[in-house]
Amino acid sequence: MAKTIIHVNQHVIRSNNKLEKKDPVITCKSNGSNEYAHEAIIYDQDGREAARIVYRPDRPLNCGAKVWIETQNKVELIEK
Repeated sequence: MAKTIIHVNQHVIRSNNKLEKKDPVITCKSNGSNEYAHEAIIYDQDGREAARIVYRPDRPLNCGAKVWIETQNKVELIEK
């Protein structure tokens, strides 16, 4: 299976804020192609949802974040 890179484009977030647009800010790069979305779901090997990347400019989190990752799974933080 080829590696997939998911990128959150902060330039599009800023442009959306400035111009009051709702262009997708999540880019999924895989097999030489780019796809754009407002949400991305990451599945585990069994086809269950492992995590979700969400862009909701109209309904940010209480802290003000407009893009975040949600998961019900254990998360391990790795220090630099």
